[in-house]
Amino acid sequence: MRKLTEAFDAIAQGRHGDPFRVLGPHSARKNWIIRSWQPQAQTVELIDADGQILAKMKKVHAAGLYEARLPLPIVNYRLRLTENDHSHIIEDPYRLPSPLGELDRHLMREGTVENLADKLGAHPMEIEGVKGVHFAVWAPGASRVSVVGLFNGWDGRRHPLRLHPGNGVWDIFIPGLCSGDYYKYEILDATGKLLPLKADPFARYMELAPGNASIVHENDYQWQDKEWLSHRQQTSTLDQPVSIYEVHLGSWRRSPEDNQELSYRDLAASLVPYVNDLGYTHIEFLPVSEHPFDGSWGYQPVGLFAPTARFGNPEDFKFLVDACHQVGISVIIDWVPAHFPRDEFGLGQFDGTHLYEHADPRKGAHPDWGTLIFNFGRPEVVNYLIANALFWVQEYHIDALRVDAVASMLYLDYSREEGEWVPNEHGGNENLEAVDFLRLMNEKVHKAGAITMAEESTAWPGVSHPTYRGGLGFSYKWNMGWMHDSLSYFGEDPVHRRYHQDKLTFGLLYAFSENFILPLSHDEVVHGKGSMIERMPGDDWQSFANLRLYYAFMYTHPGKKLLFMGGEFAQRREWNHNTSLDWHLLDSPAHAGIQQLVRDLNHIYQNTPALYEKDCVGEGFDWIDCSDSEQSVIAYLRRGQDSSKLVVTICNMTPVIRRDYRIGVPAAGCYSERLNTDADSYGGSGAGNYGEVHSDPIGTHGHDNSLKLTLPPLSALILTLN
Repeated sequence: MRKLTEAFDAIAQGRHGDPFRVLGPHSARKNWIIRSWQPQAQTVELIDADGQILAKMKKVHAAGLYEARLPLPIVNYRLRLTENDHSHIIEDPYRLPSPLGELDRHLMREGTVENLADKLGAHPMEIEGVKGVHFAVWAPGASRVSVVGLFNGWDGRRHPLRLHPGNGVWDIFIPGLCSGDYYKYEILDATGKLLPLKADPFARYMELAPGNASIVHENDYQWQDKEWLSHRQQTSTLDQPVSIYEVHLGSWRRSPEDNQELSYRDLAASLVPYVNDLGYTHIEFLPVSEHPFDGSWGYQPVGLFAPTARFGNPEDFKFLVDACHQVGISVIIDWVPAHFPRDEFGLGQFDGTHLYEHADPRKGAHPDWGTLIFNFGRPEVVNYLIANALFWVQEYHIDALRVDAVASMLYLDYSREEGEWVPNEHGGNENLEAVDFLRLMNEKVHKAGAITMAEESTAWPGVSHPTYRGGLGFSYKWNMGWMHDSLSYFGEDPVHRRYHQDKLTFGLLYAFSENFILPLSHDEVVHGKGSMIERMPGDDWQSFANLRLYYAFMYTHPGKKLLFMGGEFAQRREWNHNTSLDWHLLDSPAHAGIQQLVRDLNHIYQNTPALYEKDCVGEGFDWIDCSDSEQSVIAYLRRGQDSSKLVVTICNMTPVIRRDYRIGVPAAGCYSERLNTDADSYGGSGAGNYGEVHSDPIGTHGHDNSLKLTLPPLSALILTLN
């Protein structure tokens, strides 16, 4: 009796770690005992499905614990409560079984549940004819876990969960709850200390800050992209065009009246047609996972399974993705497994222990960002992250994941001084656990039908090589070297460029060592770096000419393409996440000319296989001449599967017209001037070659034939053999 009294006390005080052993139906010798804790009730009656009274429950503890003893087992019962002289009927959550089977619990312990998001989190469902929501959360270090919300007055004593000891998962099915209910987890650590309320790590929808509650959400979206999904793997191979428009959803365009952000559905109606008109093949969203701090741009996520509620609900985000697919645009999201913030309602110290992060700050904390690092050596954490990657691909039909800050994951000494990091078991600085995680993640995502892209800034070998060849398994790697070198070159005054031509040519020494993307991303137009147009030297005319030249150089250089929003019309000021892009600039012919150039470059790129089919192999590129540093001119060839379909690019990096400039070509014939960045329509001077030029049988640059060209100032010419 003493133990029972202690158990009743613990239930009433919210300290009991196994409430299912006390509450609900239990056999006791010849009796069947049913208990319920209802501190707000005046009376509690046990009734059957027809509302007939089976027993009036007796109050056996002053704090509100009720009990009924019956001679026979009763399973399908309900409770009728009288509160403030009003009666209502509820289902007893402690009589209903867990939907988590033995196999589920075993695989969770192993960390091998691919559909983990369908097991953990909050899921509306029906159990034994009763509708409600099943809650499950991993918290092995807790002594008690409860679900709290408006439905129970945010009282953690009301709905404590059951623990599955073998894997540290707690769960409960609460009848009567449904999609739209707000909730959090109230957790006591192993010593009984009450932790800050925690958001659900698997929440599919979240309340915006400062509330930060998780929201029960049931999917009811009807996709319209079946045809797209059926062929997207055929369009994601290395020999296909990839031209990416990178977007921060909150600042692409805003309402001019009140600076209000556009919704997901507004963006589907405006952003998608815009990107389609410009000829981009892909759109990349900066992280869309829920994040409390606007200034992190999404790179410090808390709700990894929840599209941010800033722009609408999960169905609204699906509508945006669907709209992209309807017009043939692939969707990439930035995915951030490299770190997570310390917000007290998030993953840090989730159950009072270092559950998701390393306990040792030398491995579990980022000195640069003040954030925490996932413990890639813990199977359950790896399972959590891989399940999240697959969730975006399967639930939201995302076509590609761009993985942020890969270098910070790969190196144990990333941004650390001597003594601030722990070597691996071989004494090296490689994070072997992170390597294994990335390889497994890439294999799983590729199998699910999507591709992956790594922002990796070092010379780590084989980032985009298959795992079976010892690589990390990414589909593509951002070419940070090309970006730094080319921006540095174009930042030079043209009079000095003759001394820096190696910055344009060096990249071709390693251009085919990885499957590269050429990124002019958001990182290049923030933190005092200036906008793309501001980074170009010279007066206004020269700056615009330089930018047009730079874009043409990028589109004809080996590697897939990426440009951050605003760059396509030469946004003048640095990107500010709190305001819209400066769309009024398109009233200026110079800015409109840049936009038209980008549109034309995208369409030429997509319609010219030589510019993309052999992006990742050396056979697709040849220098015609890279040695004319005195005049700062380079010329090169691109080839596709049909080697006779040549593309010739000539770049004049100075503001001087060069007439009668001769370059060698491998085939005789008439070459069309497909694009001239100095054309009047782009804001240029209009110098050029009248649309075409015929070869001469004059040997030059190792070829039997050559072209005599007029090279406009600060320009690129793109020629194709007719």
